[in-house]
Amino acid sequence: MISNKALDVIVVGSCMTDLVSQAPRLPKAGETIHGHKFFIGFGGKGANQCVQAARLGAESAVVCKVGKDFFGDNYIQNFKDSGVHTDFVQQTSDAATGTASIIVNDAGENAIVIVAGANMLLNTEDLKHIQPSLNRAKVLVCQLEISAQTCLKALCMARDSRVKTIFNPAPAIPFLDAEFYRVSDVFCCNESEAELLTGCPVSSVDEAERAGQTLLARGCGAVIITLGPQGCVVLQAEGSTSKLIPTEAVTAVDTTGAGDSFIGALGFYMARYPTMPLEEMARRANQVASVSVQTMGTQTSFPFRKDLPAALF
Repeated sequence: MISNKALDVIVVGSCMTDLVSQAPRLPKAGETIHGHKFFIGFGGKGANQCVQAARLGAESAVVCKVGKDFFGDNYIQNFKDSGVHTDFVQQTSDAATGTASIIVNDAGENAIVIVAGANMLLNTEDLKHIQPSLNRAKVLVCQLEISAQTCLKALCMARDSRVKTIFNPAPAIPFLDAEFYRVSDVFCCNESEAELLTGCPVSSVDEAERAGQTLLARGCGAVIITLGPQGCVVLQAEGSTSKLIPTEAVTAVDTTGAGDSFIGALGFYMARYPTMPLEEMARRANQVASVSVQTMGTQTSFPFRKDLPAALF
């Protein structure tokens, strides 16, 4: 039970059961191809981020909704196995546990279809019982695989409780409520999300910096745009300069969940090392995420603290 624990990270978001097919390439529209492997895994942006934070050593809790079904029962056990507190996981009979159908090609690229299911039933009323724990938490993380209204409410509650916020606008929606920017201490997105939100192309570091300045002007405390193998760009409201944080070159086997690994790690560093410069947090989170892409699967590829260099802690 977490009633007497001060939490490092609370993640309000989604959990999905991943149905993963590995194939030589991604199929074209209307095409059937043979794959070489299939497995069932645990995913969903919210759950992924919370699991990565917990594996690094953060006291982490997830606020989510799953179905009263086989996948839901399994998911709750999976959280416990990764050290995530499950007091705020609810099960419903009104929808199935969310699923994600994922195809991964031999180059490590992926295509994903999600069916949100029970995730979309997580509502603002469900957030009331997290308030006592939120008051003593350090960081709250949200994404957009749940209702945007629920997500915004959680961020506003965190801001009112003086809890640091990380908002990951994924999957991106073109017309994002302006309040999202103002309640985000760190607004973290990838190139395609930044492009959709700003209307500006983001295919280079310079373009990412320009898009970041646009997002920063909307009221965020800081903006991080992740650029895959190039690393990420960090911009902060108190300084007008942007900084590219490169990442080490690695051979990617499966990039699924790499962005979630980065955000989960960022949440860990913000909670445990609050005086560390954001650029250094991003550099370390890059290193954690670069480990995740070298192994197949989503959460199965997320490193534990014991698997990482001591210099990251």
